[in-house]
Order: sequence, then C-alpha cells, then structure tokens
Amino acid sequence: MDIGYKSATELVADITSGAISSRELTEHYIDRIERYDGAVNAVVVRDFEGALTAADEADAQLARGEKPGPLHGLPMTVKEAYDVTGMPTTWGIPLLAKNIATADAAYVTRLKEAGAHLLGKTNVPLNLADFQSYNDVYGQTGNPWDTTRTPGGSSGGSSAALAAGLTGLEAGSDIGGSIRNPAHFCGIYGHKPTWGVVPPQGHSLPGDRKPPDIAVIGPMARSAEDLALSMQLVAGADVDNAAGWQLNLPAPTKTRLADFRVAVWPTHELAPVAAEVAARVEEVAGNLKTLGADVHFDARPDINFKESQDVYIGLLQGVMAEGVVGEEREQLIEAVASLPSDDTSMNAMMMRGAVQDHGTWLKSHNQRYYLREAWRTFFADYDILICPQTATPAFPHDHSQPMTERTLMVDNVEQPYWQQLFWAGTITVAHLPSTVFPTGLSSDGLPIGLQAVGAEFNDYTTIEFARLMGVEFGGFQPPPDFP
Repeated sequence: MDIGYKSATELVADITSGAISSRELTEHYIDRIERYDGAVNAVVVRDFEGALTAADEADAQLARGEKPGPLHGLPMTVKEAYDVTGMPTTWGIPLLAKNIATADAAYVTRLKEAGAHLLGKTNVPLNLADFQSYNDVYGQTGNPWDTTRTPGGSSGGSSAALAAGLTGLEAGSDIGGSIRNPAHFCGIYGHKPTWGVVPPQGHSLPGDRKPPDIAVIGPMARSAEDLALSMQLVAGADVDNAAGWQLNLPAPTKTRLADFRVAVWPTHELAPVAAEVAARVEEVAGNLKTLGADVHFDARPDINFKESQDVYIGLLQGVMAEGVVGEEREQLIEAVASLPSDDTSMNAMMMRGAVQDHGTWLKSHNQRYYLREAWRTFFADYDILICPQTATPAFPHDHSQPMTERTLMVDNVEQPYWQQLFWAGTITVAHLPSTVFPTGLSSDGLPIGLQAVGAEFNDYTTIEFARLMGVEFGGFQPPPDFP
C-alpha cells in the first residue's frame, strides 16, 4: 500500500525515526495531489511552497536534536471553512472569493503547535449546507470510490482527500452530519465531538465571533488512533474561557469489544434506510454478540423522535437563518405563509425554521435539555449505540434543482432530500459524541460507515470502540482507482 495511505500516527513515527524525512513525505503528497486530484478536485486551495518550507524546518529541528511534537513534520489539509493565514476562506460563496484570512483558526493553531504543516484546504458546498460538495468558487468534488457520486458534505473535500491518499490528516465540521456523512460515503473515520469541547474560533464567516449553536468541529482520518490523537491536541478551553474553564474528558474503560454494552438501531419509520444499510447494522451487531458483547436490539431512549427532530430543525435553522435577511427573508416568509397548516414534511419544517422568531428558538433551546436528560438516562445502561449515518451509500451528483425540492431514492422509494438529516440530527440535538467507522463495502462496491454514539463527553469511548472494531474486523481500505 502506498505510504500516503498510512495513518498520521504511523507517518509521524516514520519521520521521527528517520525512515522518511518530512520533506520527502510532503513531496510525496504533492505528487499524489498533482497526479490524482484532477479527477477528484478535493484540495482546492494549495500552498505547496509553504508546505515544503515548513517540512524543511521540521527536518532541521530533528537534526538539531529538538524534541518533536505529536504531529512533527506531518503534511495535512483542513476544510476550506477554517481560517488559515494568507489563504482564502469562502465557504464556497462567490462574494467571499477574495476573503483572505489574517490569522489561523484556533484548531489550526493547535495542529501547527503539535508540528503539522498544511498542504492546503479542501472543498465544501455553498455555505456548508449540502450533502454534496460543489460551489461556484471551486467546482465539484467527486468520491474516489466513484467520481460520479458525492463524497458527502459539507466536509466532502476532507473525506475525498483522505480516501484518495492526498493528505495525512484532516479537520472537518458538523451540524447536520458534515463530518459523519462524508466519512460514511468515503470509507474513512470521522468524529463529531461533544458540543463545546473543541474551540470553534476561526471556523466562521467574516464578522461572526460567537460560538455556533449545535455545530462542532472535529477530526477526520484513516484510523481511529488518529482521531484520538487529534482530540487530545485540539480539545480544551477556547480563548474566551481559558482563564477559568478546564476540560477533563473521561478515558475509555473498556479494553475489549466483549466488554461493551451495545444498543442497536438499524432503521426508523421517520427515515427508513436501505435494506442493505440496515442489514449491515444487524451484521455488526451479530459479530459483536458472537464476541461476547452485551447486545440489545430493542433498546431506545424514552424520546418521541418526531418531537426530537422538530427541536433539532428549530435549532439548526436558528443557525442557518442568520444569513437570511432583507428581500430574501420577505420572500421566504411569504412562501411559509402559503404552506398548508398540515404540511409537516422536512422541507416545510426547514422553511418555517428559517423565519422563526427568538421566542420559538427559546422553546427549542429548552426542549433540548429534556432530550439531553433522556439520553443521559439511556447511556447509564449502555456504552454505545450503533445506528446508520444516512439511508444509502454515496449517491450520484444531483445539482438539478434547489435542495428543498430534491429527493433521494432509497430502495426505489422516493424520500425527501432533507429527510437524511434524521440520523445525524437526532444525535446532534443532544450534544452527543459520534464516531463513524467503516464496515466494508456495499453490493455496488461503495463504503458503508456506521455511527458509534456515546454519552455526552464520552468521546474517547466512541473512538476506542471504533478502533477496536477496526482491529477485529478491518478498517480503512483504499479505493481501487487511487493506488
């Protein structure tokens, strides 16, 4: 297997042992990007000269006998939405094409302090708001497993770059599955942290200083070990709370898959998944049961999931609606007024949420605390919940109509496009950590990833579960067209 597919942990070990220099590895990734990224279009912002300069300095530090950091000499990329000094931050919005960052995001600063350097930034959908990654600034990103299909969104460029072996590590973000969806579609690992444990400063549009509600930023990688290492480096107090706030995420207590108490949730009537995806959940559960894990197929929290999804949509649109102003807002208000009162479709909820007032948001804000309490009670009895991330493997690119009018075929049944938010949103609204891990390929040769969900702040438990699954059943595998 090409060295570019090694985990970040392995690559850093190679650099610090002298098996390869940082410059050699950086040149190797640059060569892979130049050879393979034309078909994928993942690394859309590039700074190869700066990366090589940083690699030379990393090698010089080792030669001087300086103690290496945990990511010493590692070339990597980050999602385009992160600020990186001297690079554009556009979120795919054409009006921001010339918006050049003057400082690094807090996450980027911590990566650099650990010894990593950046090859560039990876593609996103317009305003980070799609399950596909395309925009008028950078174009369309394809899935390395089948470039006619989406790599996911909004961290689609991140997942595609990892899957194609174009980068050593990645950083994504997630409010509606934007780390987890691409990880599932591209066969990599992605971790959505507990809300608030990773500082968000510098992952924002110009002028937006506050931390975003329910949105998180977090690591994406080719191994669960890399997710754990990344979290150790980037989680902690942000600049606004550092004077009096500390983070102490509990370490995992289970050392074998047989030790886990696992709840299994293959599908749900509000968002039915493809039979093959549901079967994969059940197959994984069966494998765990064979190993001796305590597996429960009927365990669910005491939650009305329709109400939970309504709360999630309300909070989501409280974030997304910030940019809906002026004439656009007036048009949306008129469109909402014309909706039938009994229209409870996902599209209708999204439209109503986009014009909600602050009082409506406060009701959703209050309800999330009841949901968090219900999940806390549930996870007193279970360590992990395994469930789908979305209904199908990666689907073909579809830019034919507005997102609110799109549909997705699930076992030849048409579903609303935004219904796919159910599996991500149910977890997001309660601030839960979730690690997506690969489980092998579908009958069409496309990756299927599943969520390993845990209690709030049990991030290292879900990551360790994913690591143990990889050891026992196999983890990341490269797509065949990117050797």
